[in-house]
Parts: sequence; structure tokens; C-alpha cells
Amino acid sequence: MSKILRSALIITLVVFTIFNLSATSLQQSDTLIVEIETINPTPTINDGQIKLTVGGGTPPYQFKWSSQNTPLTASEASGLIEGYNYSVTVNDSKNLKVTKNITIEAESITENFNSVFEPIVQVMSGVLFWDPFAAIGLYDPVVYTDEEMIKTPEWTATTEKTFILKKKLVKDGTQVNEGDEIAIVSINNNDADVVKSTANGEINFNVKEGEVIFSPNNTKHLIEQGAQFFASIKFDEKKPLLHPNGDVRKNSIPFIVVWLILGAVFFTVRMGFINVRGFKHAIDLARGKHSDPNAPGKVTHFQALATAVSATVGLGNIAGVAVAVSIGGAGATFWMILAGLFGMSSKFVECTLGVKYREIKEDGKIFGGPMNYLRFGLEKRNIKGLGKVLAGIFAVLCVGASFGAGNMFQSNQSFEIMASQFAVLEGWGFYFGIGLAILVGIVIIGGIESIAKVTGKVVPVMAIIYVVAALIIIGINIENIGPAFSAIYNGALHSSALKGGFIGVLIIGFQRAAFSNEAGVGSAAIAHSATKTHNPPSEGFVGLMEPFIDTVVVCTLTALVLIFTGMHEVPGVTGVKLTANAFGSVISWFPYVLAIAVFLFAFSTMISWSYYGMRGWTYLFGKTNKSELAYKIVFLIFIVIGASVSLGAVLDFSDMMILAMSVPNMIGLYILSKEVRLDLADYMKRLKNGELGKPKEE
Repeated sequence: MSKILRSALIITLVVFTIFNLSATSLQQSDTLIVEIETINPTPTINDGQIKLTVGGGTPPYQFKWSSQNTPLTASEASGLIEGYNYSVTVNDSKNLKVTKNITIEAESITENFNSVFEPIVQVMSGVLFWDPFAAIGLYDPVVYTDEEMIKTPEWTATTEKTFILKKKLVKDGTQVNEGDEIAIVSINNNDADVVKSTANGEINFNVKEGEVIFSPNNTKHLIEQGAQFFASIKFDEKKPLLHPNGDVRKNSIPFIVVWLILGAVFFTVRMGFINVRGFKHAIDLARGKHSDPNAPGKVTHFQALATAVSATVGLGNIAGVAVAVSIGGAGATFWMILAGLFGMSSKFVECTLGVKYREIKEDGKIFGGPMNYLRFGLEKRNIKGLGKVLAGIFAVLCVGASFGAGNMFQSNQSFEIMASQFAVLEGWGFYFGIGLAILVGIVIIGGIESIAKVTGKVVPVMAIIYVVAALIIIGINIENIGPAFSAIYNGALHSSALKGGFIGVLIIGFQRAAFSNEAGVGSAAIAHSATKTHNPPSEGFVGLMEPFIDTVVVCTLTALVLIFTGMHEVPGVTGVKLTANAFGSVISWFPYVLAIAVFLFAFSTMISWSYYGMRGWTYLFGKTNKSELAYKIVFLIFIVIGASVSLGAVLDFSDMMILAMSVPNMIGLYILSKEVRLDLADYMKRLKNGELGKPKEE
């Protein structure tokens, strides 16, 4: 009997061992098994999800996603583009790996459009935002840091709590390891949190034991960059900063920004700092001094200025600046202002040429802008072939930009902003678009005279509303003026690695200014070509005021509102919402004022861009009434589409077209700059002799 029991026990142990080994081998096999679930929850774009279930190998697993916003520890990714290919590499603790390529099926029309345009946008972005300096090895684009900042627990940018460094658990200069307890922080003098080190290195505290780390009642704490960090851990050697997915963070000096800013600096020097010495004369011209009502043209200097300003002052001044300041910090404001001042010279050159090479038909219609000076100006320099190619490229890009960024983006965002403040509009985008199309149609059917009359009234109103609102916010927070300008100065010259360092902040500021005021893009030259004047440089002077109004005034006011209210340090909120939160943080009903201002910005931008696009259209398809009418009908249809659907990459594509307009335009400006300088010298001589109000003798 005992033999039988012993044999049974041995057999049981053998079976159990085999089973256990089999189970272990299944759990820790040499193969990773990855199951994929794709989710497309709504017809709305960019809300796709991917969920992974991993078996086999040896946990824990790491997930390297191509989406840079998805952490290495996440088995799920969200906010993805439908119809676009993503990759993920799954690693286990023994470095077994498997790579999967995944596409979330696009179902709705807007999702399919978005997926088609996304690769095109990436190609255009690869060209326009290519970094020539990194490509030839002039600098290392990787963002490095030699320290890690230790943040106060439970801190948020809108917190009402006071944090005090209750006790240091280690001394300054101590070598600590990740996970070591380093300090006790009290919150509102009640709760106390033990803070642990997040890295290995030498620790140093920014505040003394018993001192306040952050108080919402201290304006310096609210405004200065990084007030929430109470200690830092210095590494033995610099480390690259990483995106959540593990990719190395890199700065970039985009080709398009270099192209626009270097051009602006070149024209500033070549025209003898016309942006400074010509500013007073520009104001005189806009006020009507030296004007001849019988001069050829259709609109006054002020009306042309209002039309061009209405096209540039828009959502970029509100949403774009908020993005720039939230990414680059307060220091981006300094570089944005500097770029705006240089951009004034680019506007002078292109607006002067816009008038000089305009064509006035027998029926009084005026055709001017880059298409004309690229074609006929370069023809005069015996490079006719190049001029025709550049003019054609510019016209195509201008038409595309007018339908997208100058139309659909404006109607889309104006509806979203109005609906966010006036709930009754929610779900009525199509009808909002029809109403907006009717308003725009009433204006643009009348041509440039009608557009100029409306912008001449709307632009001052919208500017006053926004500027006064911003000044009230700044005035209420005027005690923050010292910390605010200190944050701007320190952020511009001594920015942390988290904000991209000196180069990162400089590029963000330059980029926002260049994209906002469109100096060098050539669009404004189309509006200014319709001005009543005998003297082309006179319109160059008026034109140079646009970057000043757009960037130095409006963009700067937006940035100051964000900085004065401390909202520039709020993580996870950008764009119009961030600006609205800044306004609302002072006076609860101010976001309604902002919504109305944004609507006026969008409306005026659309009517101005309709004229720009129409001139590109007529250059391509004929300068006839039928051609103009066809364009206007298509333009109005796009307003309804923009307000009705989500557009994503379609609008990104259109933004790229606006930036691309600067490539043919700036080539022409460089070639014709000597001609403009000679015209300027002659103009200044005539101004001195009091001959500006009459035709120039040939």
C-alpha cells in the first residue's frame, strides 16, 4: 500500500512540475503576443484610440509609440488621426520586442479628408520647417538639461493653496538617488507631504527651511517662470530632454522662419531703417496728409491699411500668441516684438512694389500685388521666365490659402468660440455658417470699395474693443508690472531647458510674429495696390504700420494679459481657451467680450482674404466679371463648410500654403530691392520739396 501511495505521490509531483513548467513557459515564452483593438468612437476627427493587450515574454512591458504624446508605460493611445498609420514597439524586461503598424479606419467624410491631407501636410512641413543649420552640423539641435527641478506636490497654476518647505530631510549638496525622501512640504499649514527625489544627483534647495515656496497672494510667484519648483537635482553630466514616448526633444531653426526674418533684417538695413525713421510719416499718410482724392486708385490710405490689418489681425493674435507663450514662456514676447519691428521693413518693400506694378483697367478695376511685380518687375530685369513661374506659383498658393486659413478656419473657430459662450448656438454650425456667408456676401459682392468701407469701420471698433479689454485686465493687475517684465526679460535671455533654452524661445517668438503679421508673404500688397496715390513708396510707408499694429500692439497685449494674470504657466490649456481663461480670471463676463471681438476679427479677415484670393483667381482664370463671380460663390460655400465640420489637416495644409507664399514673394523682393531703394530716395526728395500731392513728372 505504501508503495502504491509513494508511486502516486511521485506521479503527482511529476505531473505538477510539468504543468508548472508549461504554465511558466507560456507566461515567459520567447514570443510576445500583442492583441490590438482600434476604436473610432465618433465621426469627429482626431479622436481615434488604440488599445494593446500583451501576453508572453517577461513583464513589465514598455511601449514605444510613434505618437510622441503617448508615454512609454501606456498600453493605450488616444487622440489619434483616423486613417493614418501609427507604429508601436513593445519590449519586455528581457528585451524581447515586437513592432506593430496600426491604422484606425476612417469612416466619416471629414476623417477621410483629414487622413488624405495629413501626409501632404507632413511633406510640406518637412520642407518649410527644415532646419538648414542642423542639417550642415552648425549646432546640436538636441535640448539638454543638467538638472531636474523638483515640483511642489499638488501644485497647479490656478491653485489657491500656500506651500511651505516645512523640513529638509537632506542637506544642500547631498548626493541623492531616485526615490530618496528629501523634504516635507506643508499645504495650507495643515497637510504635509513627504517629497521624494525624482533623479540621481546633487540636490540644492531654492528656499530655506520654513519659508513659503508658493503663495497665490504673491504676485511674483504667480508670474515668474518655475515658481512651483522648490529644489533642483544637478546631474553629473547633461542629459537630453525626452518626449513622453521617449523620443529626444530637439530645437529647430525652421527654414521658413529664417527666410522671413533674415529678409526682414536685410530690408531694414537696405532701406536705411525705414521702420524707425519712416514711422511718423506713415501716421501722417494714414491720417490723409499729402493725399490727392483724384489720384488713380479706389481706396484711401487708411482704408487700404484697415483692409490689410483686418486680414492679419485675427485668431492668430489670440490663439497663436497663447500657444507661443504657453510653450516658450514669457520670454517669447520679447523676440515676438523684435521680429515685428523688423517685419515693418518687409511690408514697406512689398507694398511699394504692389502699387508700382499695378494694372488699372478702363473700367477702373485694379489688379496688383505680387503676381504683377513678380511677372513684370522680373521681366524688366530680363528674367521673364522666372517671373512668370513665381507669379503663377504665388497665385495658386494665394487661392488655396484664401479658402482655408482665410475662410474655413475663421468660420470654424468663430463658431466654436461663439458657441462656447452662447450655448444656444451649440449644434447649429451649418446655420451659423449660412448667416455668416450672407454677411460676408453682402460685403464682398461690392468689390474692394465695399470691403474697404466695411473694414474701415470694423477694424477700429474691433481694435478698440480688444485693446481696451486687454488694458483693463492689465490695469487691474498693474501691481504685477515689475514681475511681468522681469519674467519677459529673464525668459528671453535665460530660459530653462523645459522651454527650449535660449534658441527655443527665440525661434518661438520669431515664428509667432512672422506667421501673424505676414510680413514677406505678399498678401497685403494686393490690398495696398488699390490705394489712391501717385507715389508707390507712400503706400509702403502706410504698409509698414501693419506689423506694428498686429504684432507690437495686439500680439503683445495678448501676451501681457496672459503674463499679468499668471495664465502663461497653466499646463494643458492653450489657444483661445487659455486667453479666455485669462480674461475671465479677472472679470467673469469678459470672455463674452472676447468672443465678440474674435467674431469681428474672423469676419474682417474673411472679407479681406476674399479679395486676396479673388486676385489670385483672376490672374489664373481671367480678369472677367464671370470669373470673379465664380470665385465669390465658391468662397461663400466654403464659409458654410468651415462652420459645419471639423477640418484638421485640411486647415494645416492651408496654413502651409500661406507660409509657402513667402518663397516666391521674397525672391522677387530681393531682386527688386535696389529699385525700391532708388524709388525711396526719389520719394524723400519730393517730400522735402512738397511735391507729393501731385502726379510725378516723367
